[in-house]
Amino acid sequence: MKRAFAGIVVSGVVACIGCGPTRVVAPGADAEAAGKIRATLVSASSAGDSAESATAATGTGWGTLKGRFTFAGSAPQAKALVVDKDTEVCSMGGMKLLDRSLLVDSSTKGLSNVVVFARKTGRVKTAAAEAALVFDQKNCEFLSPVFAARVGQTVEVRNSDPIGHNTNIAGTAFNQLIPAGQGTAYKPDAETGMPTMVTCNIHPWMKAYAVFRKDGYVAVSGADGSFTIPDLPAGETIEFQVWHERSGGPNGAVGLEKPELKWTPKGRFQVKLEPDEVKDLGTLEIPAGVVGG
Repeated sequence: MKRAFAGIVVSGVVACIGCGPTRVVAPGADAEAAGKIRATLVSASSAGDSAESATAATGTGWGTLKGRFTFAGSAPQAKALVVDKDTEVCSMGGMKLLDRSLLVDSSTKGLSNVVVFARKTGRVKTAAAEAALVFDQKNCEFLSPVFAARVGQTVEVRNSDPIGHNTNIAGTAFNQLIPAGQGTAYKPDAETGMPTMVTCNIHPWMKAYAVFRKDGYVAVSGADGSFTIPDLPAGETIEFQVWHERSGGPNGAVGLEKPELKWTPKGRFQVKLEPDEVKDLGTLEIPAGVVGG
């Protein structure tokens, strides 16, 4: 495109040399030539898009991704939270509530509550209806510090305490009082980007995180740091996002030095699975400095 117009400009300038008073003349556009160039570019672009779509569609079968996150170094001692309300329940028997933002298994070094999810996939395996997920609160703390659900999946928000709690899921319309010993159902209707915070407006030290994904390709690492995401589409390169509450990366992104996975500072890595493959990433060690240890 640029070369074609450059040629028109040059020929216009040459034609004006020595022909009367100097003046700036706008080059005349060759409509026919421009039309041909535009048609060629549109055709090439469409062909490229079609080829890309065809490539994504040719993938067949499903695979599984797994791995285990560990914490490098010695985990710091968890700090006690300031509990200054409803202490007869929240601090029953002198019990102290501790900060759970960094949970490391003492024997395996496994790092809990690391979130891994597929950012986008070309295909999604049809799954049976997801079982309801229970999100409970007891002794004035959320029993699940981090949880994941599929968009449309029922989340049973419960209150197992003898006092009322409020459950407020940031970025959603869910902000409800949950009376003592009762509960209510919530169905997320939209995806979150990174995990979103869940709080209790009555007891400000109560905090958790939720992540909702349409395709269900999301996992939260367990007590030993392990995670598994099954039924991923094989035959296409999938970019995954990794998050942890304590990470100093952008919006909690966990960046690692893993060039073989094209791992970025934004906490993203890439994997391509073969049909029926169970790909084990092995031990993924997270330095203490990455998660504020």
